[in-house]
Amino acid sequence: MELLTLVLLVVVAALVVFLSIKILGRKPEDPNQLTLLLQQQIDGLRGEVNQSLKNTADSMTTSLRSTQDTLFQSLKITTETVNQQLNVVTSQLSNVTQQLQNNTGQMGSRLDNAAKVIQDVQNKLGELGKATQEIKELGQSVSKLEEMLKAPKLRGGLGELLLEDLLKQVLPANAYSIQYKFRSGQVVDAVIHTAGGIVPVDSKFPLENFQKMVEAKTEQEKKGALRTFRSDVKKHIDAISEKYILPDEGTFDFALMYIPAENIYYETIIKDESFAEEDGLYAYSTKKRVVPVSPNSFYAHLRVIALGLKGLQIERSAKLIFQNLERLGSELQKFSDLFETLGTQLNNAKNNYDKADKQLNSLSEKFKGIQSIPETKDTRPLETLPE
Repeated sequence: MELLTLVLLVVVAALVVFLSIKILGRKPEDPNQLTLLLQQQIDGLRGEVNQSLKNTADSMTTSLRSTQDTLFQSLKITTETVNQQLNVVTSQLSNVTQQLQNNTGQMGSRLDNAAKVIQDVQNKLGELGKATQEIKELGQSVSKLEEMLKAPKLRGGLGELLLEDLLKQVLPANAYSIQYKFRSGQVVDAVIHTAGGIVPVDSKFPLENFQKMVEAKTEQEKKGALRTFRSDVKKHIDAISEKYILPDEGTFDFALMYIPAENIYYETIIKDESFAEEDGLYAYSTKKRVVPVSPNSFYAHLRVIALGLKGLQIERSAKLIFQNLERLGSELQKFSDLFETLGTQLNNAKNNYDKADKQLNSLSEKFKGIQSIPETKDTRPLETLPE
């Protein structure tokens, strides 16, 4: 507004100068007339300028008001739009923040789970390392055990130990004996005591020739080692049949040969029947009345024996109960006779009591009668007095 006024003043000043020059350029007839004319021109020009300024001011005021209204309306619309956009942005920012928090929580949880998994894996690797070391040590122990089992006495001792442990697991202590000695001086690894007799059990561990048979590289070597192995087993069967089947000393007419390894038992009894050119070991052992058993099959035999022993114990208990019942019946009969005698005596005592009571009552009445007799000078004897 001030700039426009300044411009107009400059224009007015320029017009005044222009008119002055124009008027002065004329030849004036009268100086006063010239001054009056100049004053009139200035006044007219001033009025026009004032009117123009007024019109310009009114126009500018109207324009400013319109511009101000438009500006305010635009500002209002812009403010509302900005507020709406700001709310949208704030909501989106809140959602993004919440999503970031959720993602951060999930990521933290996943990192925790991953850390746990890593820790578990490390623990498992540690356990695996320990297990590997234990397996290595076990392999070394097995190798040492194999070296030790090459000695026949150690193999025999191990077989006897396994036999004793199996007997302890199934049978009561009074149902078997370890290192049982016969009158002939022979000592069997174990015997099982039953009602009908004793069952000899001897442990045999033919490992050396069995190992040679397993390690044979050619079929010919394997067959040769198998024949040697079968020959050793037959010698064991013959020894058991001759030494331990002694019916005169209370044994049954058969004995058990305990083989403490399932694989050896399989090769000895099951797989051996495939060689048809010779008699099978099972058929040979049956002829010699020797029954080969493995840990699994011997356990089944022992379970049957244990059930039989339990039934025998129940039978003995039942006999003992019947004997006790018979004694109890005899005692009961004696008590019944005594009770009957006591009843008779009590009945007799009651009858005697009743008789005595009647006599006592009779005497009491007589005594009362005597007391009620008045004094008299009658000197007759008492027995003559009236009753």
